Amino acid sequence: MKLRTHTLGCKVNQYETEYIREGLHSIGYGDAAGEEPADLCIVNTCTVTSEGDSKSRQIIRRMARDNPASKIVVMGCYATRAPEEVAALPNVTEVLTDKRELPDLLGRFGVTDVPTGISGFGRRQRAYVKVQDGCMLRCSFCIIPHVRPELTSRPKQHVLDEVRRLVDSGYREVVLTGIHLGHYGVDWNRNVPKEQWTRLSNLVRDIAALPGDFRIRLSSIEATEVTRELITVMQEHPKKVCPHLHISMQSGSDSVLRRMRRRWGSQRFIDRCGMLRDALDRPAITTDIIVGFPGETDAEFAETCETARAAGFSKIHIFPFSARRGTPAADLPDQLPKKLKQARGRELVSVETELRDEYYRSLVGMPLRVLLEAQDEKGGKLTGTSCRYATIEVESEGANIGDFVEVIAGGNENGTITASKLVG
Repeated sequence: MKLRTHTLGCKVNQYETEYIREGLHSIGYGDAAGEEPADLCIVNTCTVTSEGDSKSRQIIRRMARDNPASKIVVMGCYATRAPEEVAALPNVTEVLTDKRELPDLLGRFGVTDVPTGISGFGRRQRAYVKVQDGCMLRCSFCIIPHVRPELTSRPKQHVLDEVRRLVDSGYREVVLTGIHLGHYGVDWNRNVPKEQWTRLSNLVRDIAALPGDFRIRLSSIEATEVTRELITVMQEHPKKVCPHLHISMQSGSDSVLRRMRRRWGSQRFIDRCGMLRDALDRPAITTDIIVGFPGETDAEFAETCETARAAGFSKIHIFPFSARRGTPAADLPDQLPKKLKQARGRELVSVETELRDEYYRSLVGMPLRVLLEAQDEKGGKLTGTSCRYATIEVESEGANIGDFVEVIAGGNENGTITASKLVG
C-alpha cells in the first residue's frame, strides 16, 4: 500500500502529518515515489487566510487527479472550519474535524499499537515536537481559536520519551511547538494552587536535563510568556536551550494593538525584550508583524517601525493584512488598499535589514554553535543555523551535514554570516 501526504501551514500541522505517516508506516504503508500512484492520500490543511483555503482545495483536487484510485483523508484547520465543503471534493473519503481524534484515525486504519509520539522527522536535521494544542485568545484578525479552541497539553512523559527517541535517531535540534506554546500546562492548572502550576519553563528544564548532544529551540510565544522562570532555565542550560525567542508582536502601535485585541501595549513588549537581553548574552529576538491592519495610519505604521527598532529584532516575518472571513477584523472599517500594504511591507523589510545587520555586527568575533544542514553546489562550503538563529557559512573540510560545529562569527553578506574559522 502506497501513501502520499501533503501539509500546508504551521509547524503543528507538519508534526501531525508526521505522526499519521509514522503510524501508517507501522502497518505496512510505504511512501509513493515520484509519480507512482498512491492508495491513500493525507492532506493536512490550513485556514489562516482565504489563500490557505484555496491552496488546500487545489492540493486535494491535484491529489485526486494524480491518484485517481486513491482514498483521500483531509484534516487540519480548513477541514475543521468547512467540513461539508471539503467532503464534496473529489476522492475525499473522510474529513477529520478534531485533531484530538488522530489516534482514533490510525485505529480505523488498523493501527493497533497507536503511538504516543514520533521517532523521526524525514530527512531534516531538526525535528518539531508538538507539546500543546488550542488557543483561548480572541485576537480580532485570527480564525484559529475558532477551529482549535480547546487547550490540551501533552503529558510531559510522552514529550520526554519522544525527545529521547528523536535524539537517539540522530536529530540534533528539537523545536517545541504548539498552537499557543506558552499556554503549555494551563489546562492542568485550574483549581490548583499557583505554587503547583505546570508551566512551559518546567517542561523546558526537564527536556534540557535529558542526556545527549542536542539543543532545544522554542517556536512562537507571546510577550507575557517571556517569564523570569523561562529566562532562568535558558541561563541554567546555555548549551541546551537556544538563546533565541520568537516573540509575536503583530504591531508596535498601541492603538492598532487595541483594535487587534492584543493583551499588552508596545512598552510592555519592549520591556520583556529588555529583560531577556539583560539576562542573556546577545540573544536573538525574532517576531511577526502585520502591516496594513484596517485603519492603520501613517503615524501608526511609523510607531510600529519605532517599536521594532526599540525591541532590537534580528528577524521580522512580515505579513500584509488579509481579511479573514469570520473574524472581527474582516468587518472593520477603513480596509486599506493592496498597494499601500505592499509599500509598507517594503519599508518594513528595509527596517528589518537594518536591524538584522546591526545584530549580526554585534556577533562578530563571538563563538557560535552551528547545526550544519546543507552543502553548496560546489561542495566547498556548508551552511547551517546557529544557536542564535543566524544562517552561517563555513568551510566544509572536517565537517559533515548533521554535525554541530563551533565557529567564530565573521562578516555578514546578504543575511549570511561567514565563519572566520572553525574552532571545533
